[in-house]
Amino acid sequence: MSSAARAYLGRRYALSASHRLHSEALTAEENEAAYGKCNNPHGHGHNYVVEVLVGGGVDAETGMVIGLAWLDAVVKERIVARFDHHNLNCDAAFAAQVPTTENLCRAVFALLRDELPAGQLEGVRVEETENNFFEFFGASLPAGGR
Repeated sequence: MSSAARAYLGRRYALSASHRLHSEALTAEENEAAYGKCNNPHGHGHNYVVEVLVGGGVDAETGMVIGLAWLDAVVKERIVARFDHHNLNCDAAFAAQVPTTENLCRAVFALLRDELPAGQLEGVRVEETENNFFEFFGASLPAGGR
């Protein structure tokens, strides 16, 4: 494989978390209109599937883009341990933003980008329900930003 060619690896992880979609910048009526039943004061939960896509050259010695065991350890430590069975509204990543799945996708990308070798993280996909999924590829996310 030439140095310009990239191979891609996608890996899936599961976690369960709750959240309430509510913006302090909106009135109660505006929150209800924007978020509907997801604005329930008691929150609600999802069984999320987080997909991580990495890319790069295939290592001549291992034949892999990235070590699976190492990637699993990073994702489990930085993402699964942090968000699984937690209320996203209580996480520092959402202190200044609504914990929508779009924002969860961005947060996961930022957390992993800081841990993975430069240029290897291609994107993150988060499946919220069988009908809803969200993707983020990070082109507009500044380094160290969320």
